[in-house]
Amino acid sequence: MKRQDTKNPSIATQEGVALDGRLRRRDFLRFAGASAAGIAVLGVSSCKKDNDPIDMGGKDYYFGSGDIAILNYAYALEQLEAAFYIQVASSFYTGITDWERMLFTDLRDHEVAHREFFKTALGNSAIKNLEFNFSAVNFSSRNSVLATAKAFEDLGVSAYNGAGWLIKDENYLLLAGKIVSVEARHAALVRDLIDNGTFANEEVIDSNGLDVSKSPTQVLQIAAPFIKTKIDVKDLPTY
Repeated sequence: MKRQDTKNPSIATQEGVALDGRLRRRDFLRFAGASAAGIAVLGVSSCKKDNDPIDMGGKDYYFGSGDIAILNYAYALEQLEAAFYIQVASSFYTGITDWERMLFTDLRDHEVAHREFFKTALGNSAIKNLEFNFSAVNFSSRNSVLATAKAFEDLGVSAYNGAGWLIKDENYLLLAGKIVSVEARHAALVRDLIDNGTFANEEVIDSNGLDVSKSPTQVLQIAAPFIKTKIDVKDLPTY
């Protein structure tokens, strides 16, 4: 099918979003991400504005700026998830079934693959390996492990949703879209292990039927207690 000319003035536009029978991928991410973020900010009980620079105390772990910063942001989150699942799989919780053992092994392998993908894609621009603090997690408890997995997976999906429209390079955007779809499958699986049938409730789906999104600032504020390494994200795009 021939691509329609989006420069044609006959194409209706609304608030800068092209409407040609479908929302373009970037426009949809901008519309969904910004709208959900705006709703989320209203509910944040903090005096810190969401678009303020976030200080995580780092000097040697500079994320960079623009797309590189966003890729390092995703890389940091994938490091966090991979480290968590590696520890889960190194000593499974008491009473784990063979089925759950297989599932958590798959989750570990997927997150390690994501981590290594970003490391390779970033090359010399990649941040160093981060250290994490999982002292709040009881790895011998099924409830504690599943609750933490749920928190990380939901956070990861909302992070990709919130950062996608900030990416300038469409190739990076396409790859991020492929990874977030896997993260969403992880999130649904973990939620179903906790309580069958809760894979898509109001906690993660908004009133418009869209996945919840969070800005990079919001995500890092939530993830900060688990990140032991001091990182420098002053030039990370946010909103």
